[in-house]
Amino acid sequence: MKKALPIGVENFEDIMESGYYYIDKTMFIKELLDLKGKVNLFIRPRRFGKTLGLSMLRYFFEDTGDVKRNEDNKKLFSDLKIMAAGREYIKHMGKYPVINLTLKSAKQPTFELAYSKIKRAIADEFQKHQDILESGRISDEDKKLFREITDRKAAYDDYSGALEFLSKCLYRVFDEKVIVLIDEYDVPLENAYFRGFYEEMTEFMRSLFETAMKTNDSLQFAVITGCLRISKESIFTGLNHLNIISILDKKYSEHFGFTEQEVLRIMDYYDVGSRFPTMKSWYNGYRFGNTEVYNPWSVISFVYDLYSDIDAFPRPYWINTSSNDIVKNLIARAGRETKEQIETLLAGGTLDIRVHEEITYEDMHGDDENLWNFLYFTGYLTRKSEYFKDKYIYLKVCIPNTEIMTIYENTIVNWMKDMIKKEDFHDLYCAMENGNAKRMTEILNRQLFRTISFYDSAENFYHGFLTGILNQSENYLVKSNRESGDGRSDIIVKSPSLRGRSFVLEVKVSNCIDNLETDAKKALKQIYDRKYTEELRTEGYRQIDCYGIAFYRKDCEVWFGKGDKEDKENLSCVI
Repeated sequence: MKKALPIGVENFEDIMESGYYYIDKTMFIKELLDLKGKVNLFIRPRRFGKTLGLSMLRYFFEDTGDVKRNEDNKKLFSDLKIMAAGREYIKHMGKYPVINLTLKSAKQPTFELAYSKIKRAIADEFQKHQDILESGRISDEDKKLFREITDRKAAYDDYSGALEFLSKCLYRVFDEKVIVLIDEYDVPLENAYFRGFYEEMTEFMRSLFETAMKTNDSLQFAVITGCLRISKESIFTGLNHLNIISILDKKYSEHFGFTEQEVLRIMDYYDVGSRFPTMKSWYNGYRFGNTEVYNPWSVISFVYDLYSDIDAFPRPYWINTSSNDIVKNLIARAGRETKEQIETLLAGGTLDIRVHEEITYEDMHGDDENLWNFLYFTGYLTRKSEYFKDKYIYLKVCIPNTEIMTIYENTIVNWMKDMIKKEDFHDLYCAMENGNAKRMTEILNRQLFRTISFYDSAENFYHGFLTGILNQSENYLVKSNRESGDGRSDIIVKSPSLRGRSFVLEVKVSNCIDNLETDAKKALKQIYDRKYTEELRTEGYRQIDCYGIAFYRKDCEVWFGKGDKEDKENLSCVI
């Protein structure tokens, strides 16, 4: 019986006690103790194991105040790498009081609701430590405030200083300094930026972090995780001892995400190693420091599907777990130059960007370089190489893998559909009804110039582009035959009434601009050669026109012909 895969399980104790498959990341503990950072901010994309990593730290370091629970926590690590690291590391097990706070729930539409969620998270953490109220080392006044925070009845200032207050209470009782673990610190800020209350949230978060980590003598060390590298000046003001570990750093590079050897081991364990090439092309491609890294969420999800069906298709699992607002904003706000850069990436090319070490959400749309940095740090781009020039670090970045390429393409298609819905294509239908291929070419070329194209699956892109436009008419029904693969024409457009007009359209994609006219003619000839009009004629339509359309990048050519028969006089580009 194989171990279960821990899909969605982010609690270290649950994984170890329930017998889930676990990729040992406990040497993260050793590196953390070796490097002795006071306040450590780890920047990694969403779903790369940050929450599980913090949970592991909690179970390793926490003195729960209960001897049996402490022993139970130590047993969780009995067969893991950290236990062979030496006495100097093991002596830290179960030694410190730990504050563990996650801010994931603060993704709310208003500041009041987001603040309420943070209050609840703080109150829940106080609730976990309420046993310390039995100690005689805490004053009655502090016990009163402790209970007010736990009951969510304290004032704003009390919550903004709650982590410092709790750490001081714990220090008094345990006589050991406190470890503070904060997960997804940037979720409230990202949400606030897109919802319009960024300034209010920044003020609260700044107070929360400053009091807990700037002048807190009760702090042993802190580990904070997030997916974006926010400026010190926004919420970390004055934290001179802040140690930011981004995906550029060589330190800690293998502790978040899976290395290739770890992926091979998990695939061999579940007897699905034959699908490794697909796994690599879809979910590899990240570089943290000098380490090649796979997306752990997607790896586990794909192995789960493969274990029950070795022929399972890969899917973009990450798209359902990660906010794609940054990609949506990039595409929606893109000018001509940015669109060309996106198309370069979609074609498998690279962009050169200067690294911005510290940015805020307010900087996001300051210039395109800021936005490219956001996409890089959040996992939508990866580093192929880096170089130093004019006192700055530059990166050559690209799209990491097929999964992320799919996210871009789906986002572009949805954006294109929304854009098309806002357009009036009455002129296009008039041109089509009048057999005016020249006018159709002009309208489609103008629309192509505004789109963001991807060419690795060009036929599907142009087919979707054309059907999206044609579907805007209320007077015609549009039928796409591409998906059926049954040898029929690409697109049929017809009036609901058999007395009305009908059209057959065949699409070709040219391999160079010079072949547009020839390929449009070939598309039109194919309609006649393969008798694509017969389907409409059998239904009862009598007015049938045919169009051959060829595309190459931002250009197209339209050729027109009557559907009655192949007539050389009717086979033309201009009417």
